[in-house]
Amino acid sequence: MRRAWVAGLLLGGVLLGGCQDPASEPAGPPPTAPGGPATTHRRAAAGPDAASPSSSVPANPPRVLYLGDSLAMENQQILGQELRERLRAAYTSAPYSGTTLCDYLEGVPGRSLVPARHKAAALVRSVRPDVVVLQFWGNSWGYTPCMDQITYDASRRRYAQRFEADARRLTEQIAAAGGAHRPRIVWVLQGPDPVTPERVRLVNGVYERAARASGDLVADAGRTVSRAGARYAWVQHLPCTEYERARAEYCTEPARDRAALHRDDDHLHFCLAPTTSTPRPCPVRSPGILRMAREITRVVGEGAALR
Repeated sequence: MRRAWVAGLLLGGVLLGGCQDPASEPAGPPPTAPGGPATTHRRAAAGPDAASPSSSVPANPPRVLYLGDSLAMENQQILGQELRERLRAAYTSAPYSGTTLCDYLEGVPGRSLVPARHKAAALVRSVRPDVVVLQFWGNSWGYTPCMDQITYDASRRRYAQRFEADARRLTEQIAAAGGAHRPRIVWVLQGPDPVTPERVRLVNGVYERAARASGDLVADAGRTVSRAGARYAWVQHLPCTEYERARAEYCTEPARDRAALHRDDDHLHFCLAPTTSTPRPCPVRSPGILRMAREITRVVGEGAALR
């Protein structure tokens, strides 16, 4: 069991490192035509029924742009479904596996995993979103070229400084691209890391500070896949919620009242289908993905109501 667990972590590390052709179109729905003080949105209860947004639809449904890495790649269709059904949002997604914040920056020299037309600012100029949702695990293996081999294990101080700088620069570029229609950013906080739990705490802190500094939002989706009272302790299963108990495909172990968040061979991703060499949206119902998507949707809806 220990050997299988380690193998799963190594596989997950490679896949989070990414294997998508940077020149290829991102998987998922094609771009959709456009149809104050810092705020942190949190919710203690975990699970789709507890974390779902209010039933009220914003008077002006938001245009939402979703960017991120392999977690966003697997989440993108479910998040789009939730945003459309609950908020009537216009939705565009352009995630790339293996990426981190600097991949979506314009003006960064050298090779990037994101083509110029899908940089954050370029998409803001073309899509004109009201909300930009950013979900990044925080690449820490040195795979992403734009990180210049700065890894968490080699230098936590340099890693933190680089993430702070990139978050600030990405915020500035998104704001400048939006101009008078500056989109609100939703930074998605990440769930527990089974290998380096303090790294995720560090990354989430960067996102929270970025939101406070610019009056943007935080969606603590990571809390919905964490055990109550142990935010940064990794778990493979959580008790089924009321919503999941009513749906066998989500309450994956009804006899034990447990919902699976991760596969036995992949302790990082939340899709319960095997990961393939070509990144794709998750093709099966997966409790962790739905829990996170509903929390993100809730925060986007509250942010839209504030506009």
